[in-house]
Amino acid sequence: MDTKTIKKETNNTEGTERISGSEAVIRCLLAEGVDILYGYPGGAIMPVYDELYKYQDKIHHVLTRHEQGATHSAQGYARISGKVGVALATSGPGATNLITGIADAQIDSTPMVCITGQVSSHLLGSDAFQETDIVGISTPVTKWNCQVTKASQIPEAIAKAFYIARSGRPGPVLIDITKDAQFEEFDFKYEKCKGVRSYIPIPKLDQASVEAAAELINAAKKPMIVWGQGVSLGQAEDQFKAVVEKAGIPSAWTILGAGAIPTSHPLNIGMVGMHGNYAPNVLTNDCDVLIAIGMRFDDRVTGDLSRYAKQAKVIHFEIDPAEIDKNVKTEVAVLGDAKESLAALLPLLEEKTHPEWHQKFKDLYAIEYEKVIKDDLYPTKEGLTMAEVLKEINIQTKGDAAIVSDVGQHQMIACRYANFNKTRSNITSGGLGTMGFGLPAAIGAKMAAPEREVISISGDGGYQMTIQELGTIFQQKVPVKIVVLNNEFLGMVRQWQELFFDRRYASTEMTNPDFVAIAKGYYIDAQKVTKREELKDAVAKMINTDGPYFLEVCVEKEGKVFPMIPTGASVSDIRLE
Repeated sequence: MDTKTIKKETNNTEGTERISGSEAVIRCLLAEGVDILYGYPGGAIMPVYDELYKYQDKIHHVLTRHEQGATHSAQGYARISGKVGVALATSGPGATNLITGIADAQIDSTPMVCITGQVSSHLLGSDAFQETDIVGISTPVTKWNCQVTKASQIPEAIAKAFYIARSGRPGPVLIDITKDAQFEEFDFKYEKCKGVRSYIPIPKLDQASVEAAAELINAAKKPMIVWGQGVSLGQAEDQFKAVVEKAGIPSAWTILGAGAIPTSHPLNIGMVGMHGNYAPNVLTNDCDVLIAIGMRFDDRVTGDLSRYAKQAKVIHFEIDPAEIDKNVKTEVAVLGDAKESLAALLPLLEEKTHPEWHQKFKDLYAIEYEKVIKDDLYPTKEGLTMAEVLKEINIQTKGDAAIVSDVGQHQMIACRYANFNKTRSNITSGGLGTMGFGLPAAIGAKMAAPEREVISISGDGGYQMTIQELGTIFQQKVPVKIVVLNNEFLGMVRQWQELFFDRRYASTEMTNPDFVAIAKGYYIDAQKVTKREELKDAVAKMINTDGPYFLEVCVEKEGKVFPMIPTGASVSDIRLE
């Protein structure tokens, strides 16, 4: 589809109002329900910021300390709320600094609209000051993008952007607006986009496919579900829970799927993937019917595809046709919106319990508990483990907190051991694995859901990639809680070096600053924990502090995350030590 072509407004001016392009940008955002946006001003976007100044009672602009922070904050906002996150930046380096967050949003299906300024249209292609072809650069990592050179094109472009970003499988969209288009006046009228020619965001549900899926599920002796973020993106949690309970199917999750049903649910058998739980990984290669719901069979979930669930008949519930048979061959594909598809499936299912099959998961969990979980949560060694920090957070938040994690060992520990009682509680960078995601994403999440406890979990490496966003927290008075699990290493890389590179710790050991002093420099209350007996009171103080709080916990330097599926291995080859 040629969605990059934005038509000029027609000569029909009935019901219009003559305003500048920059004011039109703000009016369009208001029409789309935007109340918070994240950004950083500069020359090419200055006209929009000038208009934004006049509308600050209606739209709250958050000045982040880096454009990457703006995109991650917009992602955090979108991930916890389900709304479209918005980021604003100038041309050149301002625009290119958005790319990491845009790529992260693309692979993790996060709805986001980025608006960038651009040099005036007569300068395009001349290598003008701060000119960069951001449309060309961002094309591979956006769901759609376009460049606007006339003010009259702005309403249609923004309407289309929001429609594409939030519809179907969500994703990021970028609009690049030349400076002269921002100054130019035109007859403004805004209409929300209700469709784009040749773009079908939600495939029509095929009832025959649903019936075929139900037939396989009803006949299965050892069925297993693996669900992903598609359940929560489709707001299908209730329908999903009803399907799981009626069919009595053991159900595992990808890291972005966590929370669609609570961690404590008896049919929730844990996480799949490289550092997932032992039972669901091993028994993926034992089930007779594998039901994938709103997930894409990422390589971190499947391991060696040639040895992944070859004995199983695979049913794939998915909204994006491109994901069907991309990695794993399906027996039945059910294309459509997760809520609609699962609602259609439910009445066709027979009530089952599968007691013998469930016992296999319990038996394998007992092995994992003895070899891994017990030592993680109740260590007898002197050094603090990351898992016991998560355990204490679970206790004191009753599992109701939203956990926003960075990338690395702490991320896998957070996913494994945090209790997710509510949907949209595990906010992390999944597909791109972006270090530095956690702190700015937590800002956006807390601003979108001020009633929720939002806790950022970072390692000492990723934290320092966006540590400047402490300034955003201070200026905006965002009461987010920040936990840094400090092992003085790039922990995940170090673990691989230990296991696969004969302990050659090449460029992974970190000499860190005084994190507490830095936090206090931003007027954020802070504390450092080095001993186990200090942990409980320190977490309590953090949780009970009204404003933002920083907690550094010094954990064992050479701790490892197990279970682990080595790269290129089968899920059946998962290691417990």
